[in-house]
Amino acid sequence: MTHAEHVAAVRAGDVGSMHSWELVTAVDGPGTRLTVFLAGCPLRCLYCHNPDTLKMKDGEPVEVTELLARVRRYLPVFRATGGGLTVSGGEPLMQPAFLGRLLRGAKELGVHTAIDTSGFLGAHASDRLLDDVDLVLLDVKSGLPDTYQRTTGRQLQPTLDFGRRLADRGNTIWIRFVLVPGLTDAPENVDAVADYVATLATVARVEVLPFHQMGRDKWDRLGMTYELADTPAPTPELVDRVRGQFRERGLTVY
Repeated sequence: MTHAEHVAAVRAGDVGSMHSWELVTAVDGPGTRLTVFLAGCPLRCLYCHNPDTLKMKDGEPVEVTELLARVRRYLPVFRATGGGLTVSGGEPLMQPAFLGRLLRGAKELGVHTAIDTSGFLGAHASDRLLDDVDLVLLDVKSGLPDTYQRTTGRQLQPTLDFGRRLADRGNTIWIRFVLVPGLTDAPENVDAVADYVATLATVARVEVLPFHQMGRDKWDRLGMTYELADTPAPTPELVDRVRGQFRERGLTVY
């Protein structure tokens, strides 16, 4: 394939940039999931545990037909477990044409679909694309704009706007919030996230994810400065407090 042909294939959504894929259970949505990690992300989260997915050029070219053939191979597993396809990253909305083709193909196979997104690029998702999404795993990384900027290097508002759009459309949402001591754990920051989430009628659950150091080695291997090297995991008491802040709003919390 020539460079021009490759560019045309990318624009058409025939070819994407993929970091990896894995088969997981009860992690990225209901049942057993084929989780596809696309390459490229506009955020620079201080706690990112997949910094090797940040640049699209570092991924491997993959044809949408190849991934759909893999989805088809696991149809018996999905049917037996109530699972399906989850597209994560990186940030899947960095590649909306490819993502749209992948989701459409999965729905044509009768497969449950989910995307794992920060929502920062929510404007890239057309209504047609979102019609093919059964579940959105929405990572709301902070509730206060200054904390969001510190955590991700980006602005909070696009995520808030995308979440409201999803709720207005009727898309089912699972909220994910990473609890990082000294960064996202301030009561007022958690309250801001919880207050916002409570306004979204289609949120089925909130997952409070305790910070861990498992991605640190990747940062070291990539020669990147890891600012959270001395940050501890949250204590059970802190996790309970934060989960309680969400439960106070009547939300189902894990």
